[in-house]
Amino acid sequence: MGGFFAVASKQDCVFDLFFGTDYHSHLGTRRGGMAVYGRDGFDRAIHNIENSPFRTKFEKEANEMKGYMGIGCISDYEPQPLLIRSHHGTYVISTVGKINNMEELENELFRSGHTHFMEMTTGEINATELVATLINQKESIVDGIQYAQEKIDGSLTIQLLTPKGIYLARDKMGRTPVAIGRKEGAFCASFESFAYLNLGYEEYRELGPGEIVVMTPEAVVTLVKPGEKMKICTFLWVYYGYPSSSYEGISVEQMRYNCGKLLARRDNVDADTVAGVPDSGTAHAVGYANESGIPFSRPFIKYTPTWPRSFMPTIQSQRNQIAKMKLIPVHDLIKGRRLLLIDDSIVRGTQLRETTEFLYRSGAREVHIRPACPPLIYGCRFLNFSRSSSDMDLITRRIIQRLEGRQDDEILQEYTNPDSDKYHDMVEAIGREMNFSSLRYHRLDDMIQSVGIDPDQLCTYCWNGKE
Repeated sequence: MGGFFAVASKQDCVFDLFFGTDYHSHLGTRRGGMAVYGRDGFDRAIHNIENSPFRTKFEKEANEMKGYMGIGCISDYEPQPLLIRSHHGTYVISTVGKINNMEELENELFRSGHTHFMEMTTGEINATELVATLINQKESIVDGIQYAQEKIDGSLTIQLLTPKGIYLARDKMGRTPVAIGRKEGAFCASFESFAYLNLGYEEYRELGPGEIVVMTPEAVVTLVKPGEKMKICTFLWVYYGYPSSSYEGISVEQMRYNCGKLLARRDNVDADTVAGVPDSGTAHAVGYANESGIPFSRPFIKYTPTWPRSFMPTIQSQRNQIAKMKLIPVHDLIKGRRLLLIDDSIVRGTQLRETTEFLYRSGAREVHIRPACPPLIYGCRFLNFSRSSSDMDLITRRIIQRLEGRQDDEILQEYTNPDSDKYHDMVEAIGREMNFSSLRYHRLDDMIQSVGIDPDQLCTYCWNGKE
């Protein structure tokens, strides 16, 4: 995923930029960056944040940078923001999204003229550098942004800092949010709407899908009007979004309570206590407990003083080990109990299997699992929810392959229907493999109801394969 924050102020903006960007640390794992523009021109810094949080790595810059406009980002993959010199002048750019046709675009640019790219240590090119190159194909920045968004297969939200203002472009289908805040003498833009509240900003508005604006200390001016169609990522509410955020006017925390409530209405399990996998399953579990009357408890606690970041590190085997190390059992709340456990989702299944085994070893009599979203059957094409090399990393796809021996779309669609026999066979097989006492997923229709906006405005691709 990735997060961003931008400030245009009549005063020095670095304090707001530093803390606003830091508030997005839950959205990325690898790189953080800040860039400002002031009397002395551009100043930029990028740091590795895999083993130390953004705030620690950027303390020096927070005290030394000076500028009245700036952008910051948390990146799950490529280093950014990038400082670019082109016929548009010098600018700084960062992006959030996913580009599925990188190789095709690279080759097209190579064929069109004398273009080159810096390679990252992985041997790949930086997606944000590719976007800048696409923008530079056109005579104006706005035309370039629209051209880049048209050319890519995937999604692309852009913030671009120039001496005259900050260009902000929400991706064409609005899969990721851009929230604008305002206070006297300043405007800010943020992925997470809560990130500016403690900095004295008030909610101003959200950009629409495909909308492009330029932000200065005086105003936010629309340059390209928003499109009519939106497909915002539903997973923002289920998992990615911070509990205090809201998107399209819908509270993340409230949506998660609604999820738990609707899960409980369809359930008839006998359990002694309801718990959420900390921290992403907690609000769902509270909603379930309130609706079902089964007491909520915390039979295991996440140790956060030295492991505060849920995504760290990036190597999957190390993440699995650290996820296990973080969880501390409360044996008095586990021993002999029938536990109902809610997590945001089941992706590969590795961590939840280990959590279940951990609860059995700690004395649980039963462990019933209730994911807060439907089975993930399609890999995300838009937001890098999982940078898996193959859809076969998904536990659902491995089970379907075992049951069917093939995975064409016709077969997969049968497994997305919660009323089909194939769906129930898949869920039963997952439960057996994971050693759950029982397994029941949230239904897609109930999850959409939990959000409460027009279903046509929600992206549900990873559950039903429909764009």
